[in-house]
Amino acid sequence: MALLDRFPGHIFSSRGWGLLAAGVGSLLAAQLLGRRDLLALALLLLILPLLSLAGTRVLKPRFRVYREFDPSPVETSAATTVRLAVARTGPGSGQALMEERLPARFGHSPVFRFPARSAAGGTSRYEYQLRSAKRGQFLIGPVTAEFSDPFGLSVHRHAIDGGDVLTVTPAAVDLPATGLAGARGHDGVTATRIRANPSDDDAMTREYRHGDPMRRVHWAATARHGSLMVRQEESVTTPEATIILDQRFHAYAQGAGYVSGGARADGHDLVSSDTFEWAVTAAMSISTHLAERNYSLRCLDPSGGPAFLHSPSAPEPAADEYSGAGGLLSIAESLAAIELSDARHAAPEAAPAAFDDRLMDKLAAHRLRGPILAVLGRLTTTEARALAPAAGFGANAFALLATDRPAEAAAALEILRRGGWRAVAVSPATPLPAAWSAFDEAESPAQAAHRPSPGAQPEQVRR
Repeated sequence: MALLDRFPGHIFSSRGWGLLAAGVGSLLAAQLLGRRDLLALALLLLILPLLSLAGTRVLKPRFRVYREFDPSPVETSAATTVRLAVARTGPGSGQALMEERLPARFGHSPVFRFPARSAAGGTSRYEYQLRSAKRGQFLIGPVTAEFSDPFGLSVHRHAIDGGDVLTVTPAAVDLPATGLAGARGHDGVTATRIRANPSDDDAMTREYRHGDPMRRVHWAATARHGSLMVRQEESVTTPEATIILDQRFHAYAQGAGYVSGGARADGHDLVSSDTFEWAVTAAMSISTHLAERNYSLRCLDPSGGPAFLHSPSAPEPAADEYSGAGGLLSIAESLAAIELSDARHAAPEAAPAAFDDRLMDKLAAHRLRGPILAVLGRLTTTEARALAPAAGFGANAFALLATDRPAEAAAALEILRRGGWRAVAVSPATPLPAAWSAFDEAESPAQAAHRPSPGAQPEQVRR
């Protein structure tokens, strides 16, 4: 048997190889002894395994595979349960040994027998768990099945489905409450009152409806229209926040070098770095923090385009506006397989221009509707000067510079702060909550100029 184990096991079983060996031996004996009966036996022993081999290749059993992940997508380091349902769709019977192929990072591939002992209605169900410490998209499967002929002479293994993609999103980190919301309040709700002046009485009133309190009756408008009119209620608007995510290859080409941030569904590794992984987690955490406070989000890249245009995991790559729980889920999926956008050519001049008029135009279109948050890599002083005026388009402006050498970012930080940004430089080792809290200490010169000096009396409001 030890000798037979050396032969390929994916063509014939040990029994099949044994019959072939016996057939060859009988053929030699028939030649030497001149026995026709040994020749007939040799032909039988040789033909039977070959017929079995042809049968397993031509008459392959057919199956249908259903696979689901719970939850899907799943966050990094969290477990997802994979549920498989396998049913035979063609004629045939007997058992098969099946294996679910997994990427190497998930460890050993699970092996199971079909049909399962608990099979019901011709469908066998299986369940196992997966966990990934890296974000990305991973092909789970296909299921491969190993079949044998009724005599157990030939073995054939083939895939019975195409597999499914598991999306692993970056896990959000809880961020502490800060003064980010500014005038809009920490709950993300803005009450906007339409100011009355002689020309907009009609805009702030409506016809009386049953149940309206009489104290809201607008008598001037009532006299003008000849019917009872009441003042409009305060309108509540959803504030907006703009997130700029830096994905430029050269902005993260420093220090610790590159690491694999996970994988794409096609099996290729994502091009990333420790600092970029920190930036991706920051973008996910900030998005979650703001979405939980009822902010609608707009995600841009440094050139003003949609932040996830080149992400293979983005459900809608061309979208840049997100709101509600569905929008947050879309951001999480888009961040799952995002990588350094110009990684294939690495030359800064080959990438779209960063922080130019296109970005400014995008920010101007939503001027002062909410804060601007920039999650950046290394900035040159020239790039900082180009970005600095963007602070004027937001109710507040915050910049996080992720770099292996935060001390070298002092000049860029100073330029941003003079432009009105609250800017902080951090390393990948900095806890994200600590970096977020640092915004309250990173007051810009413009904000400091408007801050009342100690002991100053508040200005009296004239009525």
